[in-house]
Amino acid sequence: MGRTSRKRSRLARRMVAASAAVLMGGGGLIAVNVYANAEEGTDQQPPPQSAGQQVSTISCPDVGNQLPEVPDAARGEVDRQLADLDGQITEAYGQFERTQDKESLLQPLERKRRDTLDGIADTLDQAGARPEGLDSMAPCTLRADDQEQGQEQEQEQGQEPGQGQEQGDEKARSGNGPEAGDFVEIRSVRPNVNRPRNGRNASRGTFTTKCGRNENGKFNPDNVIVAPGVSNGAHHMHDYVGNQATDAFSSDDDLANGRTSCRNQGDKSTYYWPVLRLQNGQDEDDAQADGGGKDQNVGEIQTPASVSLKFAGNPVSKVVAMPRFLRIITGDAKAFTNGDANANASWSCTGFENRQLKDKYPICPEGSKVVRTFNFQSCWDGQNTDSANHRTHVAFADPRSGACPRGFRAVPQLVQRIVYDVPPGPGFAVDSFPEQLHKPVTDHGDFINVFDERLMRRVAKCVNSGQRCT
Repeated sequence: MGRTSRKRSRLARRMVAASAAVLMGGGGLIAVNVYANAEEGTDQQPPPQSAGQQVSTISCPDVGNQLPEVPDAARGEVDRQLADLDGQITEAYGQFERTQDKESLLQPLERKRRDTLDGIADTLDQAGARPEGLDSMAPCTLRADDQEQGQEQEQEQGQEPGQGQEQGDEKARSGNGPEAGDFVEIRSVRPNVNRPRNGRNASRGTFTTKCGRNENGKFNPDNVIVAPGVSNGAHHMHDYVGNQATDAFSSDDDLANGRTSCRNQGDKSTYYWPVLRLQNGQDEDDAQADGGGKDQNVGEIQTPASVSLKFAGNPVSKVVAMPRFLRIITGDAKAFTNGDANANASWSCTGFENRQLKDKYPICPEGSKVVRTFNFQSCWDGQNTDSANHRTHVAFADPRSGACPRGFRAVPQLVQRIVYDVPPGPGFAVDSFPEQLHKPVTDHGDFINVFDERLMRRVAKCVNSGQRCT
């Protein structure tokens, strides 16, 4: 049996059949503010389609990002209703690809969204926190794959305008993406990585946990953080390392009692990210399944060549131990239509990792491998293990000084590095929501801390004392 056949068999064995409900944790929150600013996780909707541009997708306001506060009693039902909104966009996008009259999709989609938004408002009203303004988020627009925006971002990343579009050929296009303009030669990018200098009180140590590279073939299209209790809540397939009990229906108790792929059995954390596929015409066993072909995710799933999971310190302060079951999402799976307020994709190549790409896939030279890096938020509000939009309970340190925002405490920072040995040139992409067109800017990672408390205290001690621990 060849490597591809073995991989497909693992995929078939590991696809999870959801069968129970999950109870989410999180801090007590009492009101809803649908007019959150960018620091609170709001999306930045791109302008509507201009006359003369060829439309590429459907763009809808991301309601989840606009709900930073939801009472615990309403959290599960609101999450389910938010997943319904995602499903409506996926269904509309399927029709979008089949019809010439794309404008005709917008009114029925708006009606469905309005009904669901009314349901969210009613759910929150019953919990004593009815929001204002949700109706304004019902309309969607048609979106073009705007090259001007791409050229501005190329200049910011040290490329000559248009270089990305010149790389590759139409073989890079498969289904609904990616396209040749989504790739750029890494050698054409100037070094662009800057890190804050360590101060006197810096925590300089690291703790590395070894959890494999998903040799077990654990995949599913769920997202227990964003869409608990909803099968196919992600509409794309995830790789998992660490906790082997993770699916949409996993409770904290399920995770605490689950098996782990981590060498240190005290780490039962769950680490997951969208799979990367070769656009080579080879189907996986999910070609007709949710999260796979049914959601426009096609091609041969690649097992990483290596996965590094490292917890690092803070440049200006000591760190405190993470609370158990802390949930962190980094990046934005909908960044193509949301804008880049929450985007945190970092693409590069081995030997060139001082050059990081946010909105392009790298074309690596012969002998160099593709690298995805996720630098997770490293500041915690000191109270909550989750928040309604899954963002406001954690924050990034200041990129210049390294200091956490006022009211936040530094915790060990998860730095996740995933390496792939793929053929040089275009021809690969991450899974995505179908309307996100497999854009590299949509890359994201998810983490739930299920270290036992004693081991997490050791992690913090290693980081604070400057040691290199495993």
